[in-house]
Amino acid sequence: MSANIIDGKAIAAQLRKEIAAQVTARVKAGLSQPGLAAVLVGEDPASQVYVRSKQRACEEAGMQSFGFTLPADTSQGKLEGLLKELNEDTRVHGILVQLPLPKGLDEESALNSVALEKDVDGFHPVNIGRLAQKGREPLFVPCTPAGVIHLLKASTNTLEGKNAVVLGRSNIVGMPVALLLVRENATVTICHSRTRDLPVVTAGADILVAAIGRPEMVRGDWVKPGAVVIDVGVNRVEDASREKGYRLTGDVAYGEAREVASAITPVPGGVGPMTIAMLLRNTLSAAERSGA
Repeated sequence: MSANIIDGKAIAAQLRKEIAAQVTARVKAGLSQPGLAAVLVGEDPASQVYVRSKQRACEEAGMQSFGFTLPADTSQGKLEGLLKELNEDTRVHGILVQLPLPKGLDEESALNSVALEKDVDGFHPVNIGRLAQKGREPLFVPCTPAGVIHLLKASTNTLEGKNAVVLGRSNIVGMPVALLLVRENATVTICHSRTRDLPVVTAGADILVAAIGRPEMVRGDWVKPGAVVIDVGVNRVEDASREKGYRLTGDVAYGEAREVASAITPVPGGVGPMTIAMLLRNTLSAAERSGA
């Protein structure tokens, strides 16, 4: 058996097309153009690439993009002062603080400084708290976890009653994905470095989400035949045969798992494109919620 490939790039492109059409209709109706402000502190090359791609995606969707780059030695006060200004700027509907922040800055305090109604990254403690509570709805769901659920729904009939295993418990991906799966009425197990008999646990999963940050950790015999595998990991592995000297790989041994799973995401081209699409969707939602 060879798994169906879940084409995150194509699914994200369709979603972005729909969002762009909604933005066009909104502006034609005389409503405000959705605006996203991205705040980057320091000169981390990967973060610079991420921010540029997000800004480009905004412009392609017909949204306004506001970029703010601060030096690595920026004080907590100056960073939070900028965030306060953006909270009060009516042109800005969503605020993105690119993580990780340089050492010496309080990440939690910075995220708390973003107005709840502009927290399009979904990392504000109130949004995460609402996500964790039955009967409560967050204003925004974190983008990568939301993208994971979107891909799962596109590749399986229902998540209800399925045994789901999430490999990884980070605040950014693992924990929010687990909470979203619970909301879909899946039975969820969260695995981590202290989990005993990890291959046995993952091999019982109907749905396996790998977000551990270790290249090709999940082998083919860790996967239940017919399972749906979502690989969130993006790891650089040295490869002298490549022009850049490295290749990108996920947390799953793709070639092995593909022969066992019923559906699987590739790396790259799986979850990654969905993150930006969900950011655009959250920004549009923020603009619609503003009423302007």
